[in-house]
Amino acid sequence: MLMPVVRRMSWWMVLGWMALGGVALRAEIASTTESPFDRYPIHFTTVNETAIAYQDMGPRDGEAVLLIMGLGAQMLHWGDTLVQGLLDSGYRVVLLDNRDAGLSQKFYALSAPPVWWTLVRAKVGFTPEPAYRLQDMAADAVGVLDTLNIRQAHIVGASMGGMIAQVLTAEYPQRVLTLTSIMSSSGAPHLTESKTEAISALALGAKSDIGRELELANRVTIARTIGSPDYFSEDYARQLAVRVLNRGSYGPGTVRQFQAILASGDRSRLLGSIDVPALVIHGESDPLLPPDHGRDTADKIPGAQFVAIAGMGHALEPEVSRRVLAAMLPFWDESRSQSGLDVSEDEMGPVEAGTSIGSAPL
Repeated sequence: MLMPVVRRMSWWMVLGWMALGGVALRAEIASTTESPFDRYPIHFTTVNETAIAYQDMGPRDGEAVLLIMGLGAQMLHWGDTLVQGLLDSGYRVVLLDNRDAGLSQKFYALSAPPVWWTLVRAKVGFTPEPAYRLQDMAADAVGVLDTLNIRQAHIVGASMGGMIAQVLTAEYPQRVLTLTSIMSSSGAPHLTESKTEAISALALGAKSDIGRELELANRVTIARTIGSPDYFSEDYARQLAVRVLNRGSYGPGTVRQFQAILASGDRSRLLGSIDVPALVIHGESDPLLPPDHGRDTADKIPGAQFVAIAGMGHALEPEVSRRVLAAMLPFWDESRSQSGLDVSEDEMGPVEAGTSIGSAPL
């Protein structure tokens, strides 16, 4: 009975149905590949007289995860794979741009000496007097939680973000469900130094006023030099760099953040005071903060678990992010079952929300 019906259909009807089907298929594909960063608006809040940009993703009643990124990086550097993986697991994901990076406030009037000069002075024992400290950046992150009335969250930091997360956990333990420190360090002086090529690449990220194409090339070079040798993709590195540059970049901010790291010094004693479930993840091929930085961090946090990822450098490429999720999600489940984590609704009272600027493809 079907064939006569098909024969009576005009060709334009058939082609129209095919076109509609193609549109629907494309829409379905787009809905599954759209970046989570494009699905949620960007907001601002003022913390310590500093404007901080953040995004709040996922269910309001999900356990909150606060992601803090590293030196000169933006929240985009967490990548779609890791963020979408958290959302798919039912978590409420909160991300921020650290001060002096991304869309957060820049401290234009403050000095930013060259990276090489800062390093030379540090080598001969001169601790830089930073424009701000890691403690200030930790307070910024807590301020975002305050804005959202989030009483407690899983705190996750990468690289410098891991250092900020360590400080936050030690100084605001009542706000922390768990700590995850990724490709970070205790700052202890005896640890293996960064490879020379990694430091040189890092210095590229502090350059400014060099033109978009050169900055794009520099960012790809950085990703290749310090990234994961087993998982590096030139296409992925370039696509991410384009999205980051479309959002903006600011080299002097990277220098000031670097000064804050150096001024933080050895956090060994601080790590020993941490009393929440902690997970330390580190790449076995990290040229910027070699693997002993991760092992040392885990050794100094009481009861911390340590996970080494083979082939991971100092970046979160999609395949690396899958391995990070494979370590992090079971750790949170285990911590919840063992300690009965209290993730009830907050009772902090109203806090004035940040100002939304909407979302746009980046």
